[in-house]
Amino acid sequence: MPRLARRALPMLAASLAAPAFAQTYPDRTITLVVPFLAGGSTDIAARILAERMSAKLGPQARIVVENRAGAGGSVGSEWVRHRPADGYTLLLASASALGTNPAALPQQTPYDPVADFTQIAVIGGGPIVLVVPAQSPFRSAQELLEAVKARPGHYSWATSGAGGIGHLTGEAIKVAYGGLRAEHVPYRGGSAVMEALAKGEVDYSLEVLASTAPHIRDGLSRGLAVSSLRRHPLFPDIPSLDEVGLSGFEITTWNLLVAPRGLPEPLAAQLSAAANAVLAEPAAAERMAAAGVDPAAPSTPASSRDFLLAEVAKFKGIVEKAGLRLGRG
Repeated sequence: MPRLARRALPMLAASLAAPAFAQTYPDRTITLVVPFLAGGSTDIAARILAERMSAKLGPQARIVVENRAGAGGSVGSEWVRHRPADGYTLLLASASALGTNPAALPQQTPYDPVADFTQIAVIGGGPIVLVVPAQSPFRSAQELLEAVKARPGHYSWATSGAGGIGHLTGEAIKVAYGGLRAEHVPYRGGSAVMEALAKGEVDYSLEVLASTAPHIRDGLSRGLAVSSLRRHPLFPDIPSLDEVGLSGFEITTWNLLVAPRGLPEPLAAQLSAAANAVLAEPAAAERMAAAGVDPAAPSTPASSRDFLLAEVAKFKGIVEKAGLRLGRG
C-alpha cells in the first residue's frame, strides 16, 4: 500500500459538520461508477463502500454501483467527467484509469486525471506480484532477472494490458535492473494472464495481488516478489523487490474515490469523512482486504489530490525512462 500521510481522526470527524446548505445532501440516489466489469477487486470495493457509506451519509442516503467498463477504466472515467458536479455521480478510479493510462496512453486518454476530477479519498490498494509458472525453473526473483539479463529478448512476460499498472511495473523493473530486454505480451484481463502463465505460454508476469492470489494458493503459479516495500500479510514468504536487490522499489495499484471537477468543498469533505469511516470499520476493512484491496490510512480531499499528483508523476517518469511510445503515431 502506498505510504500515505496519516491524518488525525478528530479532523475527519470535524469534517462531517458541513455548512447548512449541504445538510440536505443526499436527497436522491447517488451513482458510484466502477470503470470495470463486475466481480473484480475495484467492483467489490465499490459495493462495500456503497453499502456502508449510505449508512454514514444519513437515513435517506442510497448509493448504487454502476459498471461502465472499457479501455482500462478510461471509458467510465470519461463518462463521469461529463456529469454534473453535484455529488450524485462518483467514480471509484484505479491506478490504470487515473495513473498509468494518462501516462502511457495520452492520446487515448481524453481527460486530465487530476484537473478534470475532484479527489475525495484514497480507498486502498495493494502490490503487484512477480509470478512464474509452477513448472518454471526459477525459484527466486534474482534467478529470473539474471536469466533475462543474460539472454536479452529471449524471455516473454505477460500483463493484463499495454500501458496498465502491471506493464509499467514490469518496465520499471527492467530499467532498475540495468536495462533488461524481454518480450511484453499484453492480454485482456488478469484472468487471461494467469491462465496463460499456468499453461506456460509466457515466462513470467506482473499482475495485481487480487488476480495472482488464487493461483499462488492453488499451486498453479509461484510468486517470486511483491512490488511493495514490505511483504504482504497474505503471502509473508514472498519477499519484496526491495529485499531482492531493487533498493527502494515501490509501485502499487490503488483505488481513489473522485467526483467530477468542481464538487463543492463541503460535499467533498462530507463524502471523504463517510468513506474514511467505512475504512475504519474492521468488518468492512476485512472484506476489502479479502478482495485484494488493503484499506488506506485516513485521507482528505487535499491529501488525496497530493497522492494522485505524485502517482501520475511517478508513472510518467517510468514511461520516459523506459522509452515507451504506446498509442503515439
